[in-house]
Amino acid sequence: MPLNIAIVGLGKITQDQHIPAIKANPAFRLVAVASLRGLSVEGVPHAFKDHRAMLAAVPDLDAVAICTPPQPRHAIARDALAAGKHALLEKPPAATLSELVDLKTAAEAAAKTLFTTWHAQYNAAVEEARERLAGRSVTRLAVTWKEDVRVWHPGQEWIWQAGGFGVFDPGINALSIVTRILPEPVFVKRADLSFPANRDAPIAADLAFGAAAGAPAGDADLTAAFDWRQTGEQSWDIAVETADGARFLLEKGGSRLAVDGKVVVDQASAEYPRIYERFAALVRDGRSEVDEAPFRLVADAFMIGRRIAVEPFAS
Repeated sequence: MPLNIAIVGLGKITQDQHIPAIKANPAFRLVAVASLRGLSVEGVPHAFKDHRAMLAAVPDLDAVAICTPPQPRHAIARDALAAGKHALLEKPPAATLSELVDLKTAAEAAAKTLFTTWHAQYNAAVEEARERLAGRSVTRLAVTWKEDVRVWHPGQEWIWQAGGFGVFDPGINALSIVTRILPEPVFVKRADLSFPANRDAPIAADLAFGAAAGAPAGDADLTAAFDWRQTGEQSWDIAVETADGARFLLEKGGSRLAVDGKVVVDQASAEYPRIYERFAALVRDGRSEVDEAPFRLVADAFMIGRRIAVEPFAS
């Protein structure tokens, strides 16, 4: 029997990715949506403005996909778990690390699946890079993640508010790839965060990483540059070099991998279908999957980051 699933939050990513992925997966049946704007989805029998009303009115729900901005996500997931539902979290999974840890504890207590979805990790090129980098010593990492916020987040004021993550909303996708593919963990050692004078979230960030003492990458050159002011061609690239001279280049958000200049994977993105395949398997197996690593890097960047004031941003 398919799992009865509901969606909370009907923004652009939900309509472009979550709804088609759910409808294409026979393991799920989309039976309800909740949207503060009062939106509905054709063919979905139940629509609500409030997630609590949805949980009360549709008792045969099995799972909830939470696709709101991060600020209210903790409360919604808490309510879903308390109501006995499995919970899928869009990225970033919460507004703070403490909230995510609390949700993990709540899921364990309820014996329900909690799944943090880092969609960029589900590109085939990312897994190929992970396998090829295993056991190698990384000497250089250069993340270049630059895009035009007016194209990708038009009119989304929440993303500029405290807790909205700013440029780290897309930047965390890159960090989720980094934490997935590198054979050793990295730590934020320096962060320069550029805040528009009229905003509470950064529009750009430059990070430098280090590795644990004694790790192979301890003296490596590890950096990341995020910027929302890019126009024209967009850049979603991760370059890695290893001590044995190998050169890896992940492009197009992780969908294309070249090794030593030769393309070895170039596949159209299938991130969200793979996310829901994974969610169905986790529910079936009675397990949760809570990956905190990308979130910790963002939290650390905010914790030790140097705030740089830049010109006001007008959307």
